[in-house]
Amino acid sequence: MTRPLVALATFLSILLVAADLHAVEIQGLFLAQAPNMQRGTGFYLNLYKFIPVLLIYLMWAWSTHWVEQDTKELNNLKFGIWNSVVFAAGALGLVLVFAIPIYAIGIVLLVLLYFVPILVYVYARNQTVPDDQKVLTLYHFGELANDLLFRLGMKPIFNHNVGTADREGPPITFIAKTQGSTKADPSRVSQAEESRSFMAAKELVYDAVLRRATDIHLEPTTEQLSVRYRIDGILHAAEPFDRPTGDAVVNVFKVLSAMDISEKRKPQDGSFGAKLQARDLDFRVATSGSKAGEKLVMRILDNSTAVTKLEDLGMRTKLVESVRGVVTQPHGMFLCCGPTGAGKSTTLYAALREIDRYQKNIITVEDPIEYQLDNITQMEINTKAGQTFATSLRSILRQDPDVIMIGEIRDQETASIACQSANTGHMVFSTVHSNDAVTALFRLIDLGVEPFMLASALSAVLGQRLVRLLCEACKEPYKPKPEFLKKANLPVEKVDVFYRRPENPEQVCPQCGGTGYFGRTGIYELMVVTEPMREMIRENPSQNKIKAEARKGGMILLQEDGLRQVIQGRTSIEELMRVVK
Repeated sequence: MTRPLVALATFLSILLVAADLHAVEIQGLFLAQAPNMQRGTGFYLNLYKFIPVLLIYLMWAWSTHWVEQDTKELNNLKFGIWNSVVFAAGALGLVLVFAIPIYAIGIVLLVLLYFVPILVYVYARNQTVPDDQKVLTLYHFGELANDLLFRLGMKPIFNHNVGTADREGPPITFIAKTQGSTKADPSRVSQAEESRSFMAAKELVYDAVLRRATDIHLEPTTEQLSVRYRIDGILHAAEPFDRPTGDAVVNVFKVLSAMDISEKRKPQDGSFGAKLQARDLDFRVATSGSKAGEKLVMRILDNSTAVTKLEDLGMRTKLVESVRGVVTQPHGMFLCCGPTGAGKSTTLYAALREIDRYQKNIITVEDPIEYQLDNITQMEINTKAGQTFATSLRSILRQDPDVIMIGEIRDQETASIACQSANTGHMVFSTVHSNDAVTALFRLIDLGVEPFMLASALSAVLGQRLVRLLCEACKEPYKPKPEFLKKANLPVEKVDVFYRRPENPEQVCPQCGGTGYFGRTGIYELMVVTEPMREMIRENPSQNKIKAEARKGGMILLQEDGLRQVIQGRTSIEELMRVVK
């Protein structure tokens, strides 16, 4: 609201005005008669009463300015009112100090009206930010003390071990353990900490997590190691490393993942964990050789962001009910299809949570296991040891499962066993790489599954894609062209505006980082296999006839479901066209 120097000038001007009031006797604040002295015209300034009021006034002026800046950085509309609350409360306290003749009462009210709103605001904003961004905490006070000592040329004395800040880099702790295991190997962490680039590795991971990255790509060139983050499905360049530092950073991650650092040509894979504040993170690491050097890719798995139910996937209410009806059937086969990175595994995890895991025997075969589920037996394939999807399925069928989840159908043997399992009283979930729900049928036929077996086994196919959501803080409305609305079969008179990312942003949005998008959601098409469709699959499979029959049964296509998101203002038409062509 007002900076401290301007506030001080304002306060002094108020004081001078008060001192010019000769006709009114003010007993309480900082105007008093000097003892044992002949009093002249006017009032006398009592510094002992004036200085506390002046200090509180300056603190209030600085606090209002800080709250204003802090609410802008948080970019949270619900905090916008706090700026006015803090300012109005302090202003009211100053008025009461002048108005109440008893100094003690006035100063107590001023203190309460200043401290109570600002402390309540601090408490509210601390609930929404990471631990290292909270204020008035032991960590914050330790950081302030360390910064002061650092500026004075002295060594910082506070560290995380006593609950305050240290200067040991970002607050992330690496844990050398295999994904899904509780047993850690501290020696691997100790070995990694000896590297001169260990701090650079911590800062890289910390920055990627804060920017909501799902993958980190370290790609070598002749002179440097380029860094790219995959955020909301799109790769974004980050600050690169020089080649010596970059190679050392790659070795840090290889040590944490129990890889051979001397082997730089053959592909290797591993995993490790990390703890960031209250979040448990898992990292899947894969390396491969290239002409310029060794490339490393890390997949970041955050258990705190795992989807818990179908409603969280962005499905419309009617679709959720249809999917729930399919996955809770006693037998059959439910397929999710789409390209890599379309969220198929996440959908299957959400579907498994719809089943009573206490009364059903649920077994999964995955490559690899991405998230841990309670009361479910999860198996991970190991091709090096001869354990494939097909061999694992054979052993699973001897364990009397009710529900089987297969990470992906890749070959004829796996596809045949999956169909046989669905026909013999098991509910089978799996994924297939295909463009839409109809072509998923022909993908299985191309793998060698007999049409009659597929027709009797399949219950439904869910095609899906992930589209980026527009940033609520910076998206802008615009009027769509009537020609486009007619082409998309949308009523021109009922569609007022679409939304898009800012075309000419005046400044970078702090929430989305200038991308215009924040988060992703799914668009879907569900094809439930009916009896007429089964007859078509058995006799003479035709893609056009099956699609026409599915449309007759009410199937909504991916493009149509995506337009629903566009009309609701959740995504842009450009993003939909990028994903669904």
